Amino acid sequence: MKENTRDKFIETASNLFGKKGYNATGLNEILAESGAPKGSLYYHFPKGKEQLALEALILAGNKITQSITSHIENIDNPIEAIIYNIENIADIIDKEHKTRDITISLIALETYLSSETLRKACEDLYQSLENIYADKLMKAGMSPEEAHEIGEVICAMMEGAITLSLTRQNGNPLRLIAKQIPNIVKI
Repeated sequence: MKENTRDKFIETASNLFGKKGYNATGLNEILAESGAPKGSLYYHFPKGKEQLALEALILAGNKITQSITSHIENIDNPIEAIIYNIENIADIIDKEHKTRDITISLIALETYLSSETLRKACEDLYQSLENIYADKLMKAGMSPEEAHEIGEVICAMMEGAITLSLTRQNGNPLRLIAKQIPNIVKI
């Protein structure tokens, strides 16, 4: 299937924002990496970089939520499912030292004060991630209130552990979280 110019821009921006961040990625770099004609950028994204970043966040968010969902949906026990997902992310960091399709924390940290549009998109994605965990916990009988609270705790711990793992260039901080999940999740 041939990738259209708009999709090329979004995929390229998503990759670059994930590697370098929002502020360190320029439109000229996105143009060069995508190989798309310069005039087409503002045709597809008349509001410029912020609009492109929003689309890139949506793409990254879809990939992240699909990945988590696919890792936990076939494991009935929510504790085992959550541990499996965390350990999978740790393995990716061990092998690839990358954030792509794992987190949006870099763009979230860079834009929360400068762009309400991007801050809100990040907030929505984090809420979606929390809901994936909460839904898994509720299916196992946890109350909605407790499940959502635990989902938020898991998401917050994982985002911090991803940052530590990338800094240390190994997934061990994530594995420590995985080890503690049975102490946090009581079903």
